[in-house]
Parts: sequence; structure tokens; C-alpha cells
Amino acid sequence: MRLKIKKTGSFKNSKKYIKLIEDASVYDVAINSPITYAPNLSLKEKNKIFLKREDLQPIFSFKNRGAYNKIINLSDSEKKRGVIAASAGNHAQGVASACKKLKIKCTIVMPITTPEIKIKDVKRFGAKIIQHGDDVNTALYEAKFLSKKKKLTFVHPFDDPYTIAGQGTIGKEILEDDNHYDAIFVPVGGGGILAGVSSWIAQHNKKIKIIGVEVEDSACFTEAIKANKRITLKEVGLFADGVAVSQVGKNNFDVLKECVDEVITVTVDEVCAAVKDIFEDTRVLSEPAGALALAGLKVYSKKIKGKNLLAISSGANVNFQRLNFIVERSELGENREKILSIKIPEQPGSFLNLSRIFGSSLITEFNYRKSDLNDAYVLVGVRTKTDKSYQAIKNKLKKSGFAYKDLTRNEISNDHLRHMVGGRINQKGHKNERIFRGEFPEKPGALLTFLEKFGSNWNISLFHYRNLGSAFGKILIGIEDSNSNKLHLIKHLNKTDTVFIEETSNKAYKDFLK
Repeated sequence: MRLKIKKTGSFKNSKKYIKLIEDASVYDVAINSPITYAPNLSLKEKNKIFLKREDLQPIFSFKNRGAYNKIINLSDSEKKRGVIAASAGNHAQGVASACKKLKIKCTIVMPITTPEIKIKDVKRFGAKIIQHGDDVNTALYEAKFLSKKKKLTFVHPFDDPYTIAGQGTIGKEILEDDNHYDAIFVPVGGGGILAGVSSWIAQHNKKIKIIGVEVEDSACFTEAIKANKRITLKEVGLFADGVAVSQVGKNNFDVLKECVDEVITVTVDEVCAAVKDIFEDTRVLSEPAGALALAGLKVYSKKIKGKNLLAISSGANVNFQRLNFIVERSELGENREKILSIKIPEQPGSFLNLSRIFGSSLITEFNYRKSDLNDAYVLVGVRTKTDKSYQAIKNKLKKSGFAYKDLTRNEISNDHLRHMVGGRINQKGHKNERIFRGEFPEKPGALLTFLEKFGSNWNISLFHYRNLGSAFGKILIGIEDSNSNKLHLIKHLNKTDTVFIEETSNKAYKDFLK
């Protein structure tokens, strides 16, 4: 989704950041990162595409800029008390590296769900780590509590003028490159990097469009623009943990309303495709949040040609266990892999006849389970080069009398069905079965905790759980519910602290599991 922003027309709040950025101290710990031309992407997108390589910073993320600039500007008494911060990883490394450089005691509160690679990197800077809560927001509350209790100096990850100014040096470097960009794409979590970059560029070159990019399941800036005030999201997606923030910062929002032209939201699949694109042009494995800006650039570039577009590649602290999921979903993000549910007659030769339709097309998977004496459903993954070639396959299916459904964007199909050994509930039992999908932070005992909260008042008729890179897990659960009050089960599920979406009418469920 693209949302244009009606800017306020003044630089009342962002004006002060010009001097703050000019005076920012970042290069004791950060490099003036290079800008890389992306030839493969440029050819594919029909625009000249460049990447600002913040993934090459000493901590593999831009966060060392803002953290160091904030900490070096603390008073002597604030430094003496010691510093505390909360982060899922990159801000933590920025704060820890700054404290090591300046010889300041450092405590970092990190969510229990933080990938091990980020914990190890923080430890090597000598910081004390406290793991608390399932997400960054819970860790933030704990850090603020400990700050008051132990009289430590709290360093916010994004909502601070000095932090914003430190990130703003990226914008200064981009303009010094003098490449005459038409648009610059910046990832959005709490808005620190977007506020810094946009405040500098908007006040120095009004011709360049500044575009923020969010993941659709943590789009706190988009919702704030719609409401014309900061709002707090009830839930945020956990896949792109570097931008999993429920509310845009106050200082940040004041600047963004003045300096940003547009905000684009993208899917997790589109982020995965952008990770692949960065790898193909740089041989660097970006973390999901690091590829977010490029995912937005690709959405924007679909309707233009011949422009100079730059995306900030903001980080490369990827959790290795998550690569399988990224690879799996990148094809969907590129709209190259299609998933079809095809009904075939249960008789000899059916498989052969169906296979002939696909011919030399690349089949990525083929899942079959007998349905009844007359029919069967086949789940087919097929890689197509163009929409035209995909349409040709669908035309052949229709001509041959095979009924099909397109499940390419079906959440149950992508997250669960492709990984399940099928089975069906009998006709008598399935009338009361309700299907829900959910997601929760992964930590030791998470599955047991959920099941204990769910209890034994309802019978579970189906259960599929996938861990996705040790950060979060996805659940598909079938529950037998004969209660006439359908809200009763919903209220019970809400007490498990897991957000569920009902999928009882989902076509993938009906074809393969019901």
C-alpha cells in the first residue's frame, strides 16, 4: 500500500536538526558507508538502483551512529552513573560499542526472543545483558524501570534528538555523493533513521522524494498518518524484528510530518524477495529489516522508468536459522512461485494427465492425499517466469476439465499446509470444527505455556506448529466447538495471550483438511 503524506509546509520541528547533524559525532565508531550500484536490480526494475551500505558498518547496522552521538553528548554525571538501553539487537550493539569506546558501564535489556547472534555480539562489547519479555516494548518498560530503580542513564533506541541527528548523518553522506537521486527509501520502525535522513535531505534538496517503508504487520507510522496522531498498535509482526515497533516516536513523528513525502507498506514475502535481491547484487545476507527499504523501492518502481532510486540497506545481522523461511517465501515475494489446489478424479491415469498440463514448467512441490472414492485434491507449487505463462497453465487446466483454486496468497497454504502430513476429520465430526491461525514469540517452553493456558475444556482436532528461525512460531489449530455462543471460544483464546484469526471458511482448509 502507498500513502502520500500531506506535509505541513514548514520546518518548525526539523529545523533544529540541521545543526545537530552537522555537529554529530559518529565517525569514532562508524564509517562513511559506500553507495553501491545494483546492476541486476537496475536491469530488472528498469531504473538505476543504488544501495546505501549501512550493512558494512562495524556492527553491521546503522545504529552505531545514533547511539554513539547520544552517549558522547551525555553529561559527565550521566556517564558516571552508567547507561541502560533496551533492544532486540542492533541498538543494543550500538550502545554497547559506544560504551566500550567511552569506557562507560553498560546494561542492555533484550527480549527473550532475541536471536543468539545478536546476544553474542552485544556480549563481546562487555555489556551486561538482562533478558526480559517477549518483545522490544516489554524490554523497554523494564529498562525504564531499572533506570529509575538503579539511577542508570536510559538511552532510547529512536525517540531522542541526538539519536535522530546521529542517524541523520546518513542523509548528509547521501547528498555529498552528488548522484542526483529522484527518490530515497528508508526503513521505518520507530522512525529514528527516517526522521534523521528526511530532516537533512528535505531542507537541502526539495526535489528528492523521501519515502518511508514499513512491514504491513508493524505499520505504526502509516496508522499515525491516517489518524494524524501517534497510535499504539495492539500487535506487531515479529519476522522483521529490527522494525517491530508498536508506536512511532514523538520527536520522530514531529519531523516526519514535515519532511516525508510518502510511506509504503510491504508484505513479509516482499521483504524476503528483497533480501534475495541484495544478496544477488552484493553477496551480503541482509536481515529482514535491512532489506525493508528496497522492498518498498521495488513497489514504487513498478510504475516508473529511468529514475535514480536509492534504498538504505540498513543491517545484516540476520538470524541464520531464518534463512530457510526467507528462501521459501522470496519466490512468492517475487510473484514467481504459484500455489494451486487442483481437484482430480480418483482414477488411474489422473496424475499423468495432470502432469502433462505443466509440461516443462518447474514444479517446486506436489502434495497429494486421497479425498474419497471419487475425487482427490493435489497441492501443486509451480515456478513461472511471467504472468502470461501462469495464465497459460490455468487455461490448460480449465480446458482439460480440472477445477482449481489459486492459493498463492493463502496464509494457511503458505505457512502450514505445505509442511503437513494431511488427514481429514470424518463427516460427522467436522461440522463443529473451527480453524484458527496464530503467531507467538518463540522462547523455551512457549508451546507448553500456550497449551496450558488453552486448557482442556475444548477438544483439539488439528494442530500444526512451525518454528520460524527461533524468533516466532506459527500455529494452526482446529477446535471442536458445539457451543451455540461462538464468542465463548474466542474469549477463551484471547486469554492465551496469542492473537488468533479464524480460518474456518478458508479454501485451503476446505480442500485438504476438512
